[in-house]
Formats: sequence, C-alpha cells, structure tokens
Amino acid sequence: MRAIGVLDKMRTSFINPVQYFLKLGDETIPVNELIGKNVRLQWTGRIICTVCGKKTNKSFGEGMCYNCFSTAPENAKCIIRPKLCRAHLGEGRDVEWEKRNHLRPHYVYLAKTNTVKVGVTRDDQIPTRWIDQGARQGIIVAELPYRQLAGRMEVALKDYFTDKTNWQKMLKNEPADGIELLAEKERIKNLLEDELRAYVSGNNEIVTLTYPVLEYPTKVTSLSFEKTPLIELPLVGIRGQYFIFENGQVINIRSKSGYEVELAA
Repeated sequence: MRAIGVLDKMRTSFINPVQYFLKLGDETIPVNELIGKNVRLQWTGRIICTVCGKKTNKSFGEGMCYNCFSTAPENAKCIIRPKLCRAHLGEGRDVEWEKRNHLRPHYVYLAKTNTVKVGVTRDDQIPTRWIDQGARQGIIVAELPYRQLAGRMEVALKDYFTDKTNWQKMLKNEPADGIELLAEKERIKNLLEDELRAYVSGNNEIVTLTYPVLEYPTKVTSLSFEKTPLIELPLVGIRGQYFIFENGQVINIRSKSGYEVELAA
C-alpha cells in the first residue's frame, strides 16, 4: 500500500475499538489495518495551508500559513477560549462562519483519561471530540444555545477540573482510579450559579471508548518531521490523534496537518 497527500486530522468511526481513517490525496486509508505492520512516513518537505491551500514555508497552528493563522475564523481566540466568542453579538472574524459554527448548540462535557477534564464542543462533535483526546469515557454535562455561554460554564468549572489532556499519560494508558463521571456531574450541580445550572443535561449516558493498541509504552518520545523527515517503524497502536510506534515513539497526526507525506506499509 502506498499513498501521497497532505495530512489532516484522522477521521474516526465510533466502533469499539475506535476505527481510524486517513485521507491522503484520492486515497482513504483504514489505518487500523496498518497496526502490527512496518509503516513508512516520508515528509516531502512541502507544507500546504489547510485553509487557503497555498504553499507555506512554516506551519502555524494546525497547518495554517501565517496570514490564515492571523485572520481565519478557524484560529480565532474563541477556538481555544470559548468564553471569548462574540458570535451571539453578531461579531467575529467571519460572521457567517461564526453563525454556522458557534451560534448553535454546544455541549460542556467531562472526559476521563488519567484524570477528568472539562471541555466545550459543538453538538455534532460527540463522541468525536472525546476520541480525538484519547478519552476512556465521556459524559455530557450541559447543553447550551451558543459557544460563549458554554465557555462561561467551562470557566466556572476550571477551578475544580483541568481543561487540558495530559497526552503523555494518555498514551501510557495511566488509569484514573476511583473517579466516577456520573458522581462528578452530580457534584457540578452544586458548583454552578442558578443561570448556568438550568442548562445541565438530563442525559447521563457514559460513553466508554477503547482504542486499537497492541502495546502501550512506559515512556513516550514525540517525533517531528523537521527532525525526522523519514519515519519507518512498526505501528503498534493509535489513540487520540497519535500514531504509537514501537519503543514508545509517537507522532501527533493532527498537529502535522498541512504536511505533505508519502505513506507506505
């Protein structure tokens, strides 16, 4: 199998274990089938902006040229900090884009890896968001009508939960012993002011996720194409958006969006 194209985040299908798909050029590769095989990833030296499609000498954000990084709505401040969103005020870098993506229902959720994190995502991104983070389990805490309000709730809960995934502990599969998501959701009801508490969801389903991993590493080493333009190693698993290779070497496919590579296995 051989394909060449520009990397983007892997698409997923919620079947346990999670199924991963990588689009390169005209090929859509079912990546789970590569686990256990020797995989060759060769960077061509080219980076193509994931927003405007122009060649760029350096990647900013997740595969953007500097102009798009500075001006595109895909990289506005509210992507990382939802509380700063101004879509509900009819404002933003691209008002029509904001209406489609941020002026719509958003969930506040809890996701469990080695600990419990709080986060915000659009209503159409569950369980994709949890899969991309490599979460073991996820639960919806609240459904809010637009992104900024969901961001307000997230900020209110940051005193009690982290808002970041420890990617190294996730890739080592370190457990989160003694943490029950439903109990944490019940605790949240007493932590919120009345206005935000009214949005807490009655959906208490806990989604459990498993990943196609043959062997988890005890130590992880992150690879980059700048330092290692040719990666040729046995693939032992996939979790989150990471390829896990033999001997704990890993690469975050999503963070390399825009990089043109040749893949062979």
